[in-house]
Amino acid sequence: MPDTSASSASFPATPADPAGLGLDELDPGWARALAGVRPQLEQLSARLAAEPGPWLPAPGHVLRAFRQPFEQVRVLLLGQDPYPTPGHPIGLSFAVEPHVRPLPRSLVNVYKELRADTGVEPPAHGDLSAWSRAGVLLLNRVLTVRPGAPGSHRRTGWEAVTDAAVRALAARGGPLVALLWGKDAQTVTPLLGDVPVVAGVHPSPLSASRGFFGSRPFSRVDELLRAAGGEGVDWRLG
Repeated sequence: MPDTSASSASFPATPADPAGLGLDELDPGWARALAGVRPQLEQLSARLAAEPGPWLPAPGHVLRAFRQPFEQVRVLLLGQDPYPTPGHPIGLSFAVEPHVRPLPRSLVNVYKELRADTGVEPPAHGDLSAWSRAGVLLLNRVLTVRPGAPGSHRRTGWEAVTDAAVRALAARGGPLVALLWGKDAQTVTPLLGDVPVVAGVHPSPLSASRGFFGSRPFSRVDELLRAAGGEGVDWRLG
């Protein structure tokens, strides 16, 4: 069974949502933006409900990023898929619950670059919800995974959902900047139109030393937001 820890939101299963993902609990703006892929979301819920083994994150966290107000998104931070470690993924890319120790190594690398790029001192915790409140959409390309098996839910239907999300943001307009970490995330580049893109190496331990460190993603995002008439992001996490 998937992780159903007490910290995760819980939504009742319905015929249209047998996995209990909370399809009817999305932000109204996101509900409209994703209306065209509602059938795919229902199919994904059915597929997950029938999955023979466990999957992550907990059902109520899978669509968590789409409960953030659509109209407030200023930065699309796109990763690849959730952490495959039970207890780590919470539906916001790269984030974990405040109590999780040690931090995932990808997040440690994000924090190293945050400090080097902006001077912001990272916290001991991995709670990135302050970034969400600042308008950063922490989204993965694929929203579920089997424990211990990175990439295991690729090409099961999630890409159509995240494509729709990217198209909707691009159509909405800015100020908006896309921060795309890794090859999976960068597959959405053609969907972004005129949205400025900061593309870079994924911060995983396998790749961070091949161009993530020193890439200055946070300050580059801020520069592009300001050039579009917006404000930079407060990257502090408390």
